[in-house]
Amino acid sequence: MPSTPTYWDYLKLDRLLDLQTGFEADEDDLRPDELHFIIVHQVYELWFKLVIRSLRLARDRLAAPSVAEETIPFVTHHLRRVTAILGLAVDQFDVMETLTPQDFLAFRDKLVPSSGFQSFQMREIEILMGLSESERLQYGRVDPIEHIEALGQGTPAGRLAAERVRQARGESTMLEALNAWLYRTPIHGSPPGEPGDAAAVREFLDAYLEALDGSRHRQLEQLVAGLGERTRPELTTRFDGMLDVARSFLYAEGVEGDAATVRRCRAAALFIESYRDLPLLAWPRLLLDAIVAMEERFVLWRHRHARMVERLIGRRVGTGGSGGVDYLDQTSAYRVFKDLWAIRTLLLPKGELPALRDPEFYAFAHE
Repeated sequence: MPSTPTYWDYLKLDRLLDLQTGFEADEDDLRPDELHFIIVHQVYELWFKLVIRSLRLARDRLAAPSVAEETIPFVTHHLRRVTAILGLAVDQFDVMETLTPQDFLAFRDKLVPSSGFQSFQMREIEILMGLSESERLQYGRVDPIEHIEALGQGTPAGRLAAERVRQARGESTMLEALNAWLYRTPIHGSPPGEPGDAAAVREFLDAYLEALDGSRHRQLEQLVAGLGERTRPELTTRFDGMLDVARSFLYAEGVEGDAATVRRCRAAALFIESYRDLPLLAWPRLLLDAIVAMEERFVLWRHRHARMVERLIGRRVGTGGSGGVDYLDQTSAYRVFKDLWAIRTLLLPKGELPALRDPEFYAFAHE
């Protein structure tokens, strides 16, 4: 007679609850707070697994040659899930911090030279998001990816780590999918490849920078009126510098590779953010918001991780030989979706936006 499906069989609880022995043969051989440490980190890795799956689902839909309007809510939904998971991961440090520094020191040396630095799923998340290898910090004098690849020669778990990282490095990234999608965004009703598209992009950027200059002038005069004429030279220099940076960014001056492609992607992101109230831009702007929110939560996770480690071990050398907290603090500076962050600096109030050439193009179609 076939067995009745059960909750514990579905979740494989017999196997799951037998995986908390660490390096020991039995849980009874663990130090008093070591089980706590193991479970918290295993839960993190389970959440990372779901983050990776959600990222791949979102990336694959967004990377399609043609992305239907109804696909954008699907992508946004899965990115919001990642953000929610990372928020829970941040809060989970409260549980981790019920471990006291001395209780951790009772078994910390057992971990040497292993380290959370060896979390291959964290590396997968970084890779799949689009963190470039040139920007990834070395851990001491070791490249994180090369370190995992080298360890892959050992245990089955090590081989799995190396294989998973290798696979991720061969895939497209969320950043690449986003840029390909942005590149296809019609600007002033003009899609890429159409005659006059480059002129339409240039027209939008020229008009936007002119509006930005006008906004800069009004803000300058308002500040001088409040702070006094003596502040004008310094404020003028500051505002002029910001306008120069904006112009260089939007025109993709000095970028490596295809400047025209980068210019169009940046213009598209700015266009979506600026005219976000138009019906056909409503979901695209929610998608951009979801990406920024996701990376913001990831940055907060990194920062919270560093503070938790500092609270437990101070500024000690890490178990893997790194600078410990100093290394973790440096990773908090990582940004993958830099252009979406940069555009926040350039946004104008609705009343100051340049006129849209063909607003009906972005309205819902009527039969």
